[in-house]
Amino acid sequence: MSENALNQKSKIHFGPSGRAVSQEIENNLLDNILQHLTMERNANVQYFSMSLWFKERDLNGFSSFFLNESKDELEHAYIFTDYLIARGQKVDLHELAKPIQQWESIQDLISYAFNMEAELTISLQQLYAISERTSDIRTNVFLDQIVESQIKSEDQFAHILGKVKFSGENPSAILIVDEYLSRK
Repeated sequence: MSENALNQKSKIHFGPSGRAVSQEIENNLLDNILQHLTMERNANVQYFSMSLWFKERDLNGFSSFFLNESKDELEHAYIFTDYLIARGQKVDLHELAKPIQQWESIQDLISYAFNMEAELTISLQQLYAISERTSDIRTNVFLDQIVESQIKSEDQFAHILGKVKFSGENPSAILIVDEYLSRK
């Protein structure tokens, strides 16, 4: 092997997983991505729990909606793990909190879900800001579509919360919202 080829080979960086990487992820950004991954996984479990809560009350539209949200959050977690692996990182999965399983009202549950979405949006904005400060353009580009999707999700929960709040927990109105959600 020529000296030039050896010099080129020695310039290759490898991430903690042993995968070749052209740009390493700064530690603070990596820690925050892993925290966000945990938030996505917690949302997955919490939405599954909410789906069950509605199913136990024969509100199948709400149940189906939250089951789909649970699946979406798991998909988001997969997207983040794929990104970390592509960047040469080992994925360190953190422990998940037990989901809340009892609610005083549908409005309380939907309000909690809205706040969870808002927290996910804030977390993504923080990731975006950190990646900008560290000049990690790859992460900014990766986050662009995710931020857009997250904003739509937050808006969707605000819309559902508005419908539930307006219903005043009136059973007939809740059944109409349930039917509306069964078509989503």
